[in-house]
Amino acid sequence: MTAGSAVAQGSPGGTGVHPVLELRGVHAGYDKVAVLREVHLAVQPGQVVALLGPNGAGKTTLLRTAAGPLRPAAGSIRSGGTDITDQEPNARARSGVCLIPEGRGVFRNLTVAENLRISTPSWVKQSDYEPAYEAFPILRDRREQFAGTLSGGQQQMLALARAILADASVVMVDEVSIGLAPVMVDVIFEALHALAERGIALLVVEQYVDRALAMADSVYLIKKGEVRPAGHPSGLSAGHLRDQYLGAALVPDTAATATE
Repeated sequence: MTAGSAVAQGSPGGTGVHPVLELRGVHAGYDKVAVLREVHLAVQPGQVVALLGPNGAGKTTLLRTAAGPLRPAAGSIRSGGTDITDQEPNARARSGVCLIPEGRGVFRNLTVAENLRISTPSWVKQSDYEPAYEAFPILRDRREQFAGTLSGGQQQMLALARAILADASVVMVDEVSIGLAPVMVDVIFEALHALAERGIALLVVEQYVDRALAMADSVYLIKKGEVRPAGHPSGLSAGHLRDQYLGAALVPDTAATATE
């Protein structure tokens, strides 16, 4: 858990601190199909928030709505107290909102260094990639290696490095462990902890409930497009959440059977 655990969930109230990401009464969907219904969610500076729910609950839709590729039908999205609802995705990224989508999102035929170069936003003045290499030292050792020849875990680290180079204030990660062998899942969660230790807030969608609860400061549950706060993870049981709310698609660490 992070220093963000000391910050109250939700709107800043009397603290004077605005959430780095806040959804207020958001409705969203595709064409005429409603997916999200009256969503309220807040991520405070430096906080790790877990968003848990079964397949098809609307988790990816929520992240895409927050990042900008999908526009809400109603409600508002704010970052640092500023309304960003009408901003394009690149403008939201400039304000510090970063999405790492499901899948590795790297250019397989380019080297690690080339991937980092094209991942550095034009508004960030970066003379080198040392911040990314400091967070993920293995990338320095592999900087001349083609991304397609990296392990699945190393490719995910390369994707996460984009958030550091973009100087993000909040990073939304969508199922970063999917398709990875248990040993690589360990590597990826170490990478997420590295981001959190740098003071970057995280909104984590993750199939491994135990892992998500272990690093989270706050938890939200989503089911059929409706989100409710579940509070601090210390008062939650991963087994109970799986059985009562999340379904068998969300698995304990011991059930990992991935192949990469």
